[in-house]
Amino acid sequence: MAAEAEARDGRPTRAAVILPYERSNRVAIGDAGGQRAAEARLAEAVGLAASIGVTIVHEAVHPLRERRPATLLGEGQVEIVGRALKDQDAGLVVVDASLTPVQQRNLERAWGCKVIDRTGLILEIFGERARTKEGALQVELAHLEYQRTRLVRSWTHLERQRGGFGFLGGPGESQIEIDRRLIGDRIVKLKRELDQVRRTRGLHRKARERVPFPVVALVGYTNAGKSTLFNALTGAGVYAQDQLFATLDPTMRAIRLPSGRTVILSDTVGFISDLPTQLVEAFRATLEEVAAADIILHVRDIAHPDSAAQRADVLGVMQEMAEGPHATLEEGWEGRVVEVLNKADLLGGIEAVQRRVPDAVPVSALTGEGLEDLRRAIDVRISAGMETIEVKVPTSDGARLAWLYQHGEVLARTDGEEQIRLTVRLSPADRARFEDRS
Repeated sequence: MAAEAEARDGRPTRAAVILPYERSNRVAIGDAGGQRAAEARLAEAVGLAASIGVTIVHEAVHPLRERRPATLLGEGQVEIVGRALKDQDAGLVVVDASLTPVQQRNLERAWGCKVIDRTGLILEIFGERARTKEGALQVELAHLEYQRTRLVRSWTHLERQRGGFGFLGGPGESQIEIDRRLIGDRIVKLKRELDQVRRTRGLHRKARERVPFPVVALVGYTNAGKSTLFNALTGAGVYAQDQLFATLDPTMRAIRLPSGRTVILSDTVGFISDLPTQLVEAFRATLEEVAAADIILHVRDIAHPDSAAQRADVLGVMQEMAEGPHATLEEGWEGRVVEVLNKADLLGGIEAVQRRVPDAVPVSALTGEGLEDLRRAIDVRISAGMETIEVKVPTSDGARLAWLYQHGEVLARTDGEEQIRLTVRLSPADRARFEDRS
């Protein structure tokens, strides 16, 4: 699919965004003090839809007295939406809810245009954002799992490896019929390829363990500013844009901390509320970077009105990663989390935010304010699990001396004629490696 969703006449698709909600559940409950209002949820859905290039011409919240099996919405609501679509000449409706295949088909017939639900929209965005082969495989697997229950005539050929996956129409899509056997065969093949990706990641991780450098992973709600923070800390040119799911593929860079220690910083895909189950499974390989991290930086958009609810969503997904027979996150992961409150410049600066939330690290990735405090906080957290030893290195052994400076934190140094005495802070693993070199 092209970078921008287009109608047949070449103009951006005109779309409507509809949020159904039940009167008994006017807000989505997060953690204590974290309630997501229906209006905020609608605004998020509008942002998701806009991020794939459609033009939003209508948005509305529709209360549900009961869930209608045929259309989800009531008959009168379907008619109201239909009139709005006709008035605005909309060719796409995004329903921010989970639709059954029957509901989706009936709404398309009633409104005479394409309808996608929240899962379909997120899959479309992931298809837009994936840039590596791994990301494309993950998106295609998630999409096939979703399409297998529907088999609607909106799928292009099974050999596509990247880009959107046919919800909005585009080049090469000619309403090809797909049978369940072909989809099942493709899913089996994709899972084999992703297993190979996971094994490869495991080998890379073991290689880093032999170096080794501590791994610091950035996690957070989508559009919290993780990639902007990543760029500010590393000087990298990772794609950073004010849109949801701007980052899909993980990126890693080495950075130096105030102690002189080197760590690997990893940028990952953003979390979102009600992330489809098939996406959590399909993106397990990406989330494994979080599981392997020595420190997890939970980046929050502290200026967002739903910041507390977003925090609850992220922690909820991570808790799911730590539970069950296929858990990828070890117990005690909470102790590795450093909460980073980004966009502090929008709330009066880091001092104002620090007074409100004293146990977190406020920063502004955009202005650079608070970044040195964050580097020091990472240093302190890493140092907490390290050992301090005194060693003597011959003045002629430059290799061992350089190794200590590279892998440890030199606290004191005394130079003699034949030996150099060092006080060094090392991880237990690095201490063992150094002693093996002696």
